Amino acid sequence: MNPWIEQVIELASANVAQNGGPFAALVVRNGKVIATGVNQVARTGDPTAHAEMVAIRAACRELGSFRLSDCELYASCEPCPMCLGAIYWARPARVFYAASAADAGAAGFDDAFIYRQMATPHSERSIPMIQVIHEKAGQPFESWIHKPDRTAY
Repeated sequence: MNPWIEQVIELASANVAQNGGPFAALVVRNGKVIATGVNQVARTGDPTAHAEMVAIRAACRELGSFRLSDCELYASCEPCPMCLGAIYWARPARVFYAASAADAGAAGFDDAFIYRQMATPHSERSIPMIQVIHEKAGQPFESWIHKPDRTAY
């Protein structure tokens, strides 16, 4: 058995015992845990405080970088769409997870509707997404393109 998976499952279970959500994540670099995270949504009132987000933020602070390319992320459950986006931006080498999205859905944490919303035209989403056309909309990107000392993402 993978010791990191076992540790992250235990961390998620401990979070439930402390009135948190049943999710946890670890960021491992060179065989050492550099950051952990547990679901803190209800505790903090922050809908983005998912375990993976908390662990990624902590790992990035620890490393002083927004790139985790030489790290692995271990999650107690398959990441939701928001966490998946953050994972791709952070670029860890690999992601390992224990429970599936279907397992989470069966426990009341169903994010399938988000995937369906992403495939729905903006104007037909349950929360409509409305682009406001403005002549200066591209200005921040023009500034970025012409900034000689910009940090590549």
